[in-house]
Amino acid sequence: MTFSVLLNGRSVSEPPAPGQCLRTYVRQQGCPGVKKGCDSGDCGACTVHVDGMPVHSCLYPALRAAGRAVTTVEGLSEENSLHPVQQAFAAAHAFQCGFCTPGFVMTAAALDQARSGDLTEALKGNLCRCTGYRRIMEAIQASQEDCNADEQAPTAAGNAPAGLPSQVEDVVTGRVRFTLDRPDPAGLLHIKLVRSEHRHARIVDIDSAEALAVPGVHTVLTHRDAPTIRFSTALHEDADEDPADTRVLDDVVRHAGQRVAAVVADTEAAAEEGCRRLRVTYQTLPAVTGPEHALSADAPLVHPSGNVADEVHAATGDLDAGLAEAEHRYEETFRTHRVQHAALETHATIAWQDDDGRLHVHTATQAPHLTRRLLAKVFGLPLERLHVTAARLGGAFGGKQEMLTEDITVLAALRTGRPVKIEYTRAEEFTTTTRHPFQVRVTIAVRRDGSLTALRLHVLCDTGAYGNHGPAVLRHACTEALDLYRCPNITVDGWALYTHNVPAGAFRGYGIGQIAFAVESALDELAHTAGLDPLVLRRQAYLRPGQPAPALTAGGTPPVADHGVTGCLDLLETARAQHKAALPALPSSWLVGEGMAVTVTHTLPSDGHLAQASATLRADGTYDLCTGAPEFGSQATTVHRRIAAAALATAADRIHLRQGDTDLLTHDTGGFVSTGATLTARAVHDACRRLHMAVLEAAATHTGTAPADCRLHQDSVDCAGRLLPLSLLYQPGRPLTATATRDATTGTPGLAANAQWIRLAVDPDTGLVTLLESIHASDAGTVLDPRQLRDQIQGAVAQGIGTTLMEDLRTDHYGHITTQQLRTYPIPHAADVPHTDVRFVATPDPDDLHRAKPGSEAAFNPIAPALANALRDATGIRFTTLPLRADTIWAKLHTGHGRLL
Repeated sequence: MTFSVLLNGRSVSEPPAPGQCLRTYVRQQGCPGVKKGCDSGDCGACTVHVDGMPVHSCLYPALRAAGRAVTTVEGLSEENSLHPVQQAFAAAHAFQCGFCTPGFVMTAAALDQARSGDLTEALKGNLCRCTGYRRIMEAIQASQEDCNADEQAPTAAGNAPAGLPSQVEDVVTGRVRFTLDRPDPAGLLHIKLVRSEHRHARIVDIDSAEALAVPGVHTVLTHRDAPTIRFSTALHEDADEDPADTRVLDDVVRHAGQRVAAVVADTEAAAEEGCRRLRVTYQTLPAVTGPEHALSADAPLVHPSGNVADEVHAATGDLDAGLAEAEHRYEETFRTHRVQHAALETHATIAWQDDDGRLHVHTATQAPHLTRRLLAKVFGLPLERLHVTAARLGGAFGGKQEMLTEDITVLAALRTGRPVKIEYTRAEEFTTTTRHPFQVRVTIAVRRDGSLTALRLHVLCDTGAYGNHGPAVLRHACTEALDLYRCPNITVDGWALYTHNVPAGAFRGYGIGQIAFAVESALDELAHTAGLDPLVLRRQAYLRPGQPAPALTAGGTPPVADHGVTGCLDLLETARAQHKAALPALPSSWLVGEGMAVTVTHTLPSDGHLAQASATLRADGTYDLCTGAPEFGSQATTVHRRIAAAALATAADRIHLRQGDTDLLTHDTGGFVSTGATLTARAVHDACRRLHMAVLEAAATHTGTAPADCRLHQDSVDCAGRLLPLSLLYQPGRPLTATATRDATTGTPGLAANAQWIRLAVDPDTGLVTLLESIHASDAGTVLDPRQLRDQIQGAVAQGIGTTLMEDLRTDHYGHITTQQLRTYPIPHAADVPHTDVRFVATPDPDDLHRAKPGSEAAFNPIAPALANALRDATGIRFTTLPLRADTIWAKLHTGHGRLL
């Protein structure tokens, strides 16, 4: 039987492999804009058109496309013209990481007028983890309006908007490259992992004979092949803050799903078959099931060092005296659950050696330089032999601040001498790292006016089987999260505890959100007890401008509050007064309530973070700008190009950004803790200002003009009236260049505040929550790009809604994760997310780059307590355990609690 498909207008006759899905087939045919996000038809990132109809190509057999016309995002536009939907997405910048964008574009391009009337229904097959959907829906609405105005069919192509940045076009057309969108190197081998079925066991024997007999299998790697060194998978500038408790492959497994062996084969199918045939003999061992169990006297040891990964004991003032002088006191235990990052691009790595023996590692990481440093340590290699690169990432949220796939891939590449690739499935992604579950016992006391007199926390943090990020998350949670409160008497005792659960790691907010859920809920309960408006109580309980944060730890100077906290409260007070008047028509039985919460984070990280940037004049008179971290949805790279353009008196499209490559810079910590908007932005500014001066000095020397009489323009230098093209200053082999580094250890961090107000309604018959209004106030200091930061905050609110109301990474009695797909671990769809009115606190000097504060990551932290407080206001019930699912709410409402009965 002859196979033929019309793919983007060209005839393709190569038959698909048996059982191959259409997504994999069209990617092999040169269409990497079709993404892999789930393999189960849940995310829509793989959407293509088959004879004009949108389909999820991961579920569509490639063989069924025979004789049909298949269009991918690459074929939607015509030559140099963009489809109206692509135009609209580009003009609205309706994406952040951009991994889901091709799927949304293809879905939207197939909408007719009837279906575009309800976009939440039309988009139910597409997921986005970054944006909060508002900008996406605005772009689709704009594209429909443009088509109607021009009397064009939705499939007609239009002209690209003038001046559209090339990187924006690359995203909406599918040209931008993510980790696995590059051509495979010749001779590529594939890795599949055998994972433990036990949560704690010793490996007695691994019989690989049957696996090695599978045609195409090259080798099976076990703990006997792995380096004996122990390390932490966490990536920090100060590597000593993370416990060295992990091996590449270990003879003891400490959680269900831990990798036991790696099968390396010519194809993924052969590697999977090899995994099925591998025979592993275990000696099962008793398991620690939770943090309280970990502290018990009879608990098994997770690691030889014990079950405590770290502990924090901090205090200021006299707690007993503070409790004695209070008029109102509240004590309760709050619990947060295990959630997953659910970035649509899963972890993936390719490793290969060149002819000189240099090892190249192309991987999905937020920190290429730290990955290189750790790989060199684990494998005993000199740094110069390792070259680590990262393309654009399809989301991260802290999940790619971890070395999870690079080590096993490098081991396979070194053992086989061949290029090797690993790509996690969605199910495997759920076994990687999660947000740390917390148990927090809060005791809080206030005077009648709402001023705090005492605050005590007893914190148990489940770091899982390995301590990656556990100590740092605990310390941030138990200290930085409390920097908001004007309380003279505070005591905190916290433990990060090993258990035989899936490891926890870095997650957006880094522990602050878990503590905020407990303390902000308790503070809200005191407002109800004292009969105070929750906002009025917070004005009494929070720091005021000029006041230092509580001195909970020895050493260092506590950050001092500026006007940001009170500014957030002022914005919320004004906004909620404007919003509270109107309510949508609701059934009379529904319960309506409102709630708010505020959190703070430090403006600089505490682990010695380094950000480096370099700027170089190119031969054509434009500029190269190099930064360390790849783009992963923060949109920091857009800001960096604008900062560089301003510093070099040129246009942003004359700045060529290169990033995520360890060959470009000496060292850069990477992209996390919002340093793209702070440290890296300042390093970019410094490097470009230095290059600016170097160009003027070179032009002065070239023309014999005094440097003070030279002025830099877009493509030339005005030397006392003589225009010297920049291209004449380029010297082959000796280009004008400048480098700058910013160090987080210099200076005292300040505080950045975020506040959230939510109004919601609860259907008592189902327990379902409908979000009516959402207002967010952000103390981001100098806002480098207001529209971009609003979109980032919209996405943070959406993720916060998901992790509070619906997301829950569940395990069974044996520690096996039971929510292994996006349909059993639901993240928000477009219909689940309300529009959030984002407002910024005004800064005294809006043009001062050094006043920029973290904004997008920190916006996640107040969402859970704001939702819980709104639910308390609506129902009269204080919910103390996350998630706030409909079944939990219904059960509480119908068992004698709250206002319903």
